[in-house]
Amino acid sequence: MAAGPAGTVTHLSGPLFAKKADGTVKTLGVNSIVEIGDTLITEKKTYARIKFPDNSEVTLRPNSQFKIDQYFFDQARPKEDKAAFSVVKGGLRAVTGQIGKRFHGDNYRMTTPVAVVGIRGTIFEIRISDLDTGGISKGLYLFVPEGNITVSNSAGTQSVNAGQFAYVRDTQTKPVILPANPGLTFTLPDSIQSKPKPQTGCIVR
Repeated sequence: MAAGPAGTVTHLSGPLFAKKADGTVKTLGVNSIVEIGDTLITEKKTYARIKFPDNSEVTLRPNSQFKIDQYFFDQARPKEDKAAFSVVKGGLRAVTGQIGKRFHGDNYRMTTPVAVVGIRGTIFEIRISDLDTGGISKGLYLFVPEGNITVSNSAGTQSVNAGQFAYVRDTQTKPVILPANPGLTFTLPDSIQSKPKPQTGCIVR
């Protein structure tokens, strides 16, 4: 899919960069447009919230990389909806919009290094641990505050419902439900969850 506008940065607490499809890197600010093909990169203290035209949102956590693989939304053409993202590292919270609610099918997916997440009208958290450290094992962690998701890889598929935590060690290990929070913090700063403040000045594109 050709590059084009996909979403807008609505909240930002530190440096945010977009690595473009041609390899160039741009610094983004509040009201910056993000495009299909962009890989968004947050620094060690940066939270960034991106809003998409179907009213879905993604809040990136510090030290994260998130790629917009595909995005298409037209209110009059629901069967053509498409939202495909990749979480390369770090973590995020996603709130799905109309694409995740109005048409049955593989129209919304989020790919991680070890599994693919599919949804239908939900809020979910993704966290990727690169190392076995601090009591947290290497792998993918998921939490669903609302709704439900499916997590799939070559070893199998697991449904994760509201209030549940899940874990995937690697591509060859089936996703499993955890009995409780493994010890990760899933809350977000109030400044990122609040309504955006009116902005003045230039818009970085």
